[in-house]
Amino acid sequence: MSSVAVPFYQRRHKHFDQSYRNIQTRYILEEYAARKAASRRAAYYELPGLGKTTCRLCARRARSLAHEAIQESRKRTHEQSTHASEEKRIRFANELSVLEKEIHTARHRAREHLDRLEVQRMVEEKMALERHALEESISRAPEILVRLRSHTVWEKMSVSLCFTVQGFPTPVVQWYKNEELISPASDPTKYRIESKYGVHVLHINRADFDDSATYSAVATNVHGQASTNCAVVVRRYREGEEPHPAGIMPFHLPLSYDICFTHIDVQFLEKFGVTFATEGETLTLKCSMLITPDLKRLQPRAEWYRDDVLIKDSKWTKLYFGEGQAALSFTHLNKDDEGLYTLRMVTRGGVSEYSAYLFVRDADALIAGAPGAPMDVKCHDANRDYVIVTWKPPNTINESPVIGYFVDKCEVGLENWVQCNDAPVKICKYPVTGLYEGRSYIFRVRAVNSAGISRPSRVSEPVAALDPVDLERTQTVHVDEGRKIVISKDDLEGDIQIPGPPTNVHASEISKTYVVLSWDPPVPRGREPLTYFIEKSMVGSGSWQRVNAQVAVKSPRYAVFDLAEGKPYVFRVLSANKHGISDPSEITVPIQPEDTIVAPSTPGQVVATRNTKTSVVVQWDKPKHEEDLYGYYIDYSVVGSNHWEPSNHKPIKYNRFVVHGLETGQQYIFRVKAVNAVGFSENSQESEAITVQAALRQSVSHMACPSYPHGITLLNCDGHSMTLGWKAPRYSGGSPILGYYMDKREANHQNWHEVNSSLITQTIYTVENLTEDAFYEFKVAAANLVGIGQPSDPSEHFKCKAWTMPEPGPAYDLTICEVRNTSLVLLWKAPVYEGKSPITGYLVDYKEVDTEDWITANEKPTPKRYFKVTNLQEGHSYVFKVRAVNDGGIGKSSEISEPVLVEARPGTKEIFSGVDDEGNIYLAFECKEATDASHFAWGKSYEEIDDFDKFKIETEGSCSKLYFKNPDKSDLGTYSISVSDTDGVSSSFVMDDEEFERLMALSNEIKNPTIPLKSELAYEVLEKGQVRFWIQAESLSPDSTFRFVINDKEVENSDRHKINCDHSNGIIEMVMDQFTIDNEGTYTVQIQDGKAKNQSSLVLIGDAFKAVLAESQLQQKEFLRKQGPHFSEFLYWKVSEECEVLLICKVANTKKETVFKWYKDGSGIDVDEVPDLQKEECHLSIPGLSRKDEGVYKATLSDDRGHDVSTLELSGKVYDDIILALSEVSGKSASPLKILCTDEGITLQCFLKYYNEEMKINWSHRESKISSSEKMKIGGGENVAWLQIREPTEKDKGNYTIEIFGNKESYKRTLDLSGQAFDDAFAEFQRLKAAAFAEKNRGKVIGGLPDVVTIMDGKTLNLTCTVFGNPDPEVTWFKNDKVFELNEHYAFSLEQGKYASLTIKGVTSEDSGKYSIHVKNKYGGEKVDVTISVYRHGEKMPEIKPGQLAKPSPIPPSEEVLQP
Repeated sequence: MSSVAVPFYQRRHKHFDQSYRNIQTRYILEEYAARKAASRRAAYYELPGLGKTTCRLCARRARSLAHEAIQESRKRTHEQSTHASEEKRIRFANELSVLEKEIHTARHRAREHLDRLEVQRMVEEKMALERHALEESISRAPEILVRLRSHTVWEKMSVSLCFTVQGFPTPVVQWYKNEELISPASDPTKYRIESKYGVHVLHINRADFDDSATYSAVATNVHGQASTNCAVVVRRYREGEEPHPAGIMPFHLPLSYDICFTHIDVQFLEKFGVTFATEGETLTLKCSMLITPDLKRLQPRAEWYRDDVLIKDSKWTKLYFGEGQAALSFTHLNKDDEGLYTLRMVTRGGVSEYSAYLFVRDADALIAGAPGAPMDVKCHDANRDYVIVTWKPPNTINESPVIGYFVDKCEVGLENWVQCNDAPVKICKYPVTGLYEGRSYIFRVRAVNSAGISRPSRVSEPVAALDPVDLERTQTVHVDEGRKIVISKDDLEGDIQIPGPPTNVHASEISKTYVVLSWDPPVPRGREPLTYFIEKSMVGSGSWQRVNAQVAVKSPRYAVFDLAEGKPYVFRVLSANKHGISDPSEITVPIQPEDTIVAPSTPGQVVATRNTKTSVVVQWDKPKHEEDLYGYYIDYSVVGSNHWEPSNHKPIKYNRFVVHGLETGQQYIFRVKAVNAVGFSENSQESEAITVQAALRQSVSHMACPSYPHGITLLNCDGHSMTLGWKAPRYSGGSPILGYYMDKREANHQNWHEVNSSLITQTIYTVENLTEDAFYEFKVAAANLVGIGQPSDPSEHFKCKAWTMPEPGPAYDLTICEVRNTSLVLLWKAPVYEGKSPITGYLVDYKEVDTEDWITANEKPTPKRYFKVTNLQEGHSYVFKVRAVNDGGIGKSSEISEPVLVEARPGTKEIFSGVDDEGNIYLAFECKEATDASHFAWGKSYEEIDDFDKFKIETEGSCSKLYFKNPDKSDLGTYSISVSDTDGVSSSFVMDDEEFERLMALSNEIKNPTIPLKSELAYEVLEKGQVRFWIQAESLSPDSTFRFVINDKEVENSDRHKINCDHSNGIIEMVMDQFTIDNEGTYTVQIQDGKAKNQSSLVLIGDAFKAVLAESQLQQKEFLRKQGPHFSEFLYWKVSEECEVLLICKVANTKKETVFKWYKDGSGIDVDEVPDLQKEECHLSIPGLSRKDEGVYKATLSDDRGHDVSTLELSGKVYDDIILALSEVSGKSASPLKILCTDEGITLQCFLKYYNEEMKINWSHRESKISSSEKMKIGGGENVAWLQIREPTEKDKGNYTIEIFGNKESYKRTLDLSGQAFDDAFAEFQRLKAAAFAEKNRGKVIGGLPDVVTIMDGKTLNLTCTVFGNPDPEVTWFKNDKVFELNEHYAFSLEQGKYASLTIKGVTSEDSGKYSIHVKNKYGGEKVDVTISVYRHGEKMPEIKPGQLAKPSPIPPSEEVLQP
């Protein structure tokens, strides 16, 4: 067996020793040569030599010698062959013996090696067992040795929290901030976590007020859990204020400290910032640093990370570190390079790092409007001829959406890119098939939208088309002296000819367009190379179709395309080698092509907060379904511009992102969309608008110490103690006030003494152990989680003397709220000292600032501890005080309030009432000025609400709601709200009877809702005469119920009443197949959906029911009619552009045997062309419509399935409508008016496509309608309408108009018959009139003369004709155009002036010739020629055409007659 490893893709080829092949060839050649020599020797004694032998004995001897020679040759050949075979056998035996010896030796060495491996395995198992026992003995739950310690630091300082934990197995540590998990990847510039040797450290970089919180660390292993926590307080101070000394803090917090791991210190000097670049550019990120000490042999290691993934040298990135500088260079930027870049300087003791974001924009598209390039192209599941390519889609905002992608492949080393898919693939995943085994490929992807194709993506990493399973079929055994034996499973296969079927055929991936099948190779498989054939079958079809009939598959997986959407398929696979094809594998379960991944749901609420002058932190709620997410794209827009720009060009995986590159002072809104392989989610709701500014941490809306209290008042004194009251600080510092510390001192003493060691939780306190009649002053300081604020100013000097007066003491804690333009509300607390009798009321006094006179606001004391002061002047400042009243009189005044400007703040909002979706009544108030530390205090009658059995308070963000749990009349009254940590924002609301009743009614409507209906119960008659009753609600849930009631009886779903409900559209319907007289009555639908109910009724009684029944019966008949040949559209008429009337009908459900006929008035109409029923339209043309075309037209259809008739009566109104339509078409085609002159007058003509005297046509002259008369005659012809003006005069001049009325509009044509037009026409009329008169009165030959006369000589010829003329014409006879004289032979006469005759007596041959008669007067005349032919007696008479009269020729009149 060979000791050299052969590449697995070559092991299927058989390699033989060439020496075997040479020996065999040599034996064959020797045998061939021997036979050839024997043949030549035999040929020497053949017949050509015998032909010359004359002796038979010699010939016999010669043949005998030849036979002996042949036998000898054969014997010699056999001996040589036997010898060669023996040598071959010996050689084979020797070589086989050597081979067996080598195999025996190899097996012996392999067995020894396997024995060593077995011993080694046993040792490892024993060691693992002992290690497990040892681990069990030392295993313990996490134990914290050094706990976390609290820190108080100033703003912009760094904090390191550390603790030490031990346990086995090594505990996993997680850090929490206010019980929320801290993820350094979400904000790498803020947090950094280190863990070394059981010491765990959380570094907080440049702490700000938002970092003030409780931090916890939880260590966990399989045996238990341990935790520790601490508080971090980040302090700030006002301008001019120094930090508080630690001595006055309510608790002592240690300063932060860092743990030093090494003596090498790395300090970054020049750092790269947030960078913006474009695809295709080159870029270098640099960072210079100071390394102390700078030891050449001990240098830190520079590591670059992109999104926490280590970057290495490649064709795209180049790394450099040296001479105090680290650099990362990009040779060709792509969007793949976008991300958070971190430079980490690693030493033996710790890590120093710096991070900044790199944004890579899309390069300009090659085609305007084309999308950006895809990114992050990767290859998966590579095999011999198959690989899956995935990528991430580009962000499209201003371009049209991406409709698909093209995947290109290229062999490594070539530059010939080949497109893999013909049609764009819609998801970001594509299986590429048809690869060549053993070759390496790279891939790229291009996006496509309606505008064009994008630039290609960055190419993928090379991938080889190899089957990883082949590696498992090879085993290498190492023997002594560095030798090894490679054993292939192919060599161990038995003598298998046809392979077995594949196993475990299943769908490894399913999509809408393809299914990827995977299977295991057959066992046993044989030694020959395997290929596979895949067959598919649609479930239920019973037939199998081979998928890859043209291309054999070498890999045990294949992508099947061209599957019908929504149809289930089953598959099976067959294996094949050169010996044949196996049986099919087991059939897969039914597989239906469908997308297993859907587009992601929309991200939740988007919140933007300030960060720096050019950046904003955007956070959002993750979508409900975030499986298979690639990440998120964030877009931003300037408020009001409606133009969106992408923030990131590569999906990010976290739900928090810092948007950089914004303009300071500009307002922006943000939105987010999720993306996965299918595509994008809908855009999220837009964030609230935010102004880009640096987050100023000195704002009171962030955590700090509270401001100072004020208004310290003496409320009571018994001679040994004093009760003091004060007002809370205006600002709490962003954290709730925990309590107060009070200091005191006697008058004229310098030192202050602490009154209380524990916090005072209220704004009133009794100071004990005082000296009677001594004077004291006090000051108060407030404290919160951050620390103790500034103390108040010292109070006035109070004398410690017991109060004994009968009047009450002062009210205190005056609070002013609800400041409006002319009013405000004053609140106070009751005096501590009531006097000798109970307090009966209070008086409120006020005055303007800088005035002396106090005004009492209420004439009678008010028993309440609040009062609304009205009728104040807007813009003026006032101060207030309160006096309590009892039976003893009016007590001491309270402290005077601070001045208040009576003016409503811009944007002041009031409490409003409402009812939520569940019917709960609430009062709501929104305060945009509220901060995270603000508290919404609700009150009734200005007393804080604490009865939570009747009320519930919910506050979210800047809005707070007060819910009434069980509202009743006791809830009437005044409700108020005040918001702390604001400029006194407050409001009140009066709940009176009217408002209460309105809210209760609305609540009842919501709690007992009515299902809104889009449509009440209605009906429609269906095609077969069925009646459908239906109702549509706005929406119905799947759990909704309903019922149909007819005449107070509920009907169920049955064959007679088919009831159905479409919940998605809210439609409930009932279809009645048979609607009869028994169905008269009332129909009702009752619906219930949860608590909501509704019903609708329809009354079908009397005429309403009869109408429905008649329509149902009609539709039923129509349905039966349409079962045979029928008219889909009955006869109707139409006028063509050529003014032909077309009778048209449309037919349906015809066949070849269907007969179609036309009838008029019961008689059939013969048509030139039989209508083609396949065109489903038949028409009958009626050209030139007239009254004779009136009648009843009928079209019939018939065959063996039935008969149908359509009738149209073309008369009456129908005829008139057609004439109007003809007038419409004809009017559009009317020509301009033309002038025609006749001897009777002037005629105006308008040429039309169609004219009928029944058309409505009006002629007008000078806008006056013309009626037909002898003077103005109106008429027309086939294609013309005219107006004849007889004997025109000057009065007939002017505009003439013809107006043709159609069915929609009228058409006018106008001619101006005046001026030159009239003169020319009138002259022409005169000329024609004179010519007509002359023509009428000129001389004429009325008749009587033939054109040819034949006569025998000797006869007498008489030519007679009638003449006419006025005056009487002159008559002249000519012979051969010459006048001849009269004699006895020729004679002519003219009787009565009209009978002219010529007589020739005894005609001879000389009389033959042309004779003419001229009849003429002054108006002209005529000439008639007669040819006379004389033949002799005995000659044959010439043939002439009988009945031919001579044609006259005109003679023009004299010139004086022609002159006008």
